[in-house]
Amino acid sequence: MRFLLRPGWLALIAVIVGFAVAAFTLLAPWQFGREAEREAQQRAIDAASTTAPVPLDTLVPAGDTVSADDEWRQVVVTGSYLPDAEALVRLRVVDGQPAVEVLTPFRTDDGRLLVVNRGSVTAESGAVVPDYAAPPAGTVTLTARLRFDQTDPQGRDPIETGGHRQIYAADSRALAAATGLDPEPGFLQLAPDQPGVLDPLVVAPTTGGSAPFTNLSYALQWLTFGLIALFALVYFVRLELLQRRGGDRKSERTALRRALAGDDEPPAER
Repeated sequence: MRFLLRPGWLALIAVIVGFAVAAFTLLAPWQFGREAEREAQQRAIDAASTTAPVPLDTLVPAGDTVSADDEWRQVVVTGSYLPDAEALVRLRVVDGQPAVEVLTPFRTDDGRLLVVNRGSVTAESGAVVPDYAAPPAGTVTLTARLRFDQTDPQGRDPIETGGHRQIYAADSRALAAATGLDPEPGFLQLAPDQPGVLDPLVVAPTTGGSAPFTNLSYALQWLTFGLIALFALVYFVRLELLQRRGGDRKSERTALRRALAGDDEPPAER
């Protein structure tokens, strides 16, 4: 077994054991955690879907923020759209097609300034802003779901192309930076058949994982990969041992044949 102390074998053992430890202690638990988060979101969506919409002030009074228990709840607001301060969320994908989401500020009758996500619009390419319907003018009543702000991991600044403000996340803070307005945190995800709705966003968990591959299946895959790596290491060590033992036995058989034939000297010395 001294061959295991050679640099090549030590490097191989370190890589395989390191990968297995990472799979068992980091990667699989991370996916298990995301699966638990996704299931919690799904339970919240299911509970919210069976609860009747209520006025916004009932859940989120003016000056308060949306709590984790209230995300996805359906609320009713009355007021008017502010289309001049509209912004598009770029680089979205809907049914495999490039798309944008449309965020339109909304002023309620009691003076609150909210952000309404009117849904998505597919485009020919990510560089083209598609045509979409303007929101209705005048006072309207909306039913929508409470949502937390999303975050652009890269923190990119708003841009303006083709006469449209564009941001990189459904984020009231990004819209504020692009327009100079001061909307309340979070946004309202417009329900189907509401005034101003475009293609309604899918009501589904946002933590990743979708049929047929969920975070649970990814976690099980990491566990499987870790076991396969350890099995492969054992297999390679066993294979090396068999090859070495096979070489020793071949030498013993050669020496035995020479002894039986009375040939005690090596061929090179004859």
